[in-house]
Amino acid sequence: MADTIAVNAGARLDRLPISRFHWRILGLISAGAFLDAFDVYLAGGVIAALKAEGFSTLAQAAVFMSMTFLGMMIGAGMAGYVGDRFGRRASYQFNLALFGLASIAAIFSPNMTFLIVCRFIMGIGLGAELVVAAGTLGEFIPPAYRGRWVSIMGMVVNSGLLVATSVGYIVIPTLGWRYMFAIGGILALIVWVMRKKMPESPRWLESVGRNDEAEATLREIEAEVIAHKGPLAAVPEVRVVPKVHAPLSALFGSKLRRRLIAATLAAIAVNVSVYGFVAWLPTFLVSHGTGIVTSLWYTTLMSFGSVFGAIVAIGIADRISRRASLIAAAVAIMIFGFLYPNAHGDLMVPLTGFLLVSSIYTLVTLALFAYIPELFPTAYRLRGTGFAGMCGRAASMVTPHATVALFERFGLEGVLGMVGVVLACMIAAVGLLNIETTGQSLDDVADDSLVTGGAAK
Repeated sequence: MADTIAVNAGARLDRLPISRFHWRILGLISAGAFLDAFDVYLAGGVIAALKAEGFSTLAQAAVFMSMTFLGMMIGAGMAGYVGDRFGRRASYQFNLALFGLASIAAIFSPNMTFLIVCRFIMGIGLGAELVVAAGTLGEFIPPAYRGRWVSIMGMVVNSGLLVATSVGYIVIPTLGWRYMFAIGGILALIVWVMRKKMPESPRWLESVGRNDEAEATLREIEAEVIAHKGPLAAVPEVRVVPKVHAPLSALFGSKLRRRLIAATLAAIAVNVSVYGFVAWLPTFLVSHGTGIVTSLWYTTLMSFGSVFGAIVAIGIADRISRRASLIAAAVAIMIFGFLYPNAHGDLMVPLTGFLLVSSIYTLVTLALFAYIPELFPTAYRLRGTGFAGMCGRAASMVTPHATVALFERFGLEGVLGMVGVVLACMIAAVGLLNIETTGQSLDDVADDSLVTGGAAK
């Protein structure tokens, strides 16, 4: 089943001091993930412009959004297969090129049908990008800093909402909706070129038996770090890593099943929270009698919680247990979700909403970018993350319909009740799994012996 190799990639990467190399990796991965978020969030302003100029009907706009989410669901699953089978580089470069080229094509859309097809293709790339970004960054960052660094990436990604809204406010009225796709597409292709020199993950190379490439890549990384930080500390251990046979079926087997359930429920909880509440903020406010101008102002103030939530995650990620942080964020969402419908006045409504949005995006950052990828061994990291992401995207497609039905029948309390039930399921799964990832080497949290039957140290 396995060829014994001793590149020792995990231990060698984990003992590296933070250097320019790590900042470059963070910048390149975060840039692509940010463009992913920017492209997702530009949809709101684009749809409004399409309807205003008669390019689209409301029914076509709904299909446009549905195809976005369908593509993202397919992309999340596809990224896992490509990333674990052909490598992290192959996956993230393919994803970025796909939604970059589809965005460029969307500029020249002669009709709404063509634009919807482009958006579906964009969606595949968009859904795949975050899966690969979350899984790949953690493989390079030492365990003492991993939570903080993936949270920084989360902050960059979360800012896509504010940036897309702000850019759309300026660009769409003056230049038109096509320029929004031009901005996203051109920047994606620029980042694609910049990422061509990004190294493959040595952990993945070692796991698939490409030990010569893993060793060469590690030597280049170590040389770059030594050039800026001086001599390296001794490697604390030698871990013999088998070349694993990693069939998809093992992901659903007894050794990984509980991890997969916890990861999937976390991804679903994130998507239900975002698309069941955050995306509907203006509608909820208007339905409760708030004027449209005031509603948009309140929503803008609350949206800063998307960045603040990531800042909170940065502050606690490597100081507090990951499990405790996820559970605390979920409980905070429940508390502020209970308080929000009962808030009144120009201070309490936006303040309570801001705290609720901040809690949601703290959970988004810690769950999607840190906890979920950490649960799986290298050979299954992207497939596990991708499956969880695919289920989360499926939930995001169903959630708007459930939100409307619950809001019409039970009001905002019904919507928040739905979110609360999903969060409770996540809390139970994370608590029962009883696996802590904070400050732990990825090899200790989930090494490939989980599916190969044993690895030596």
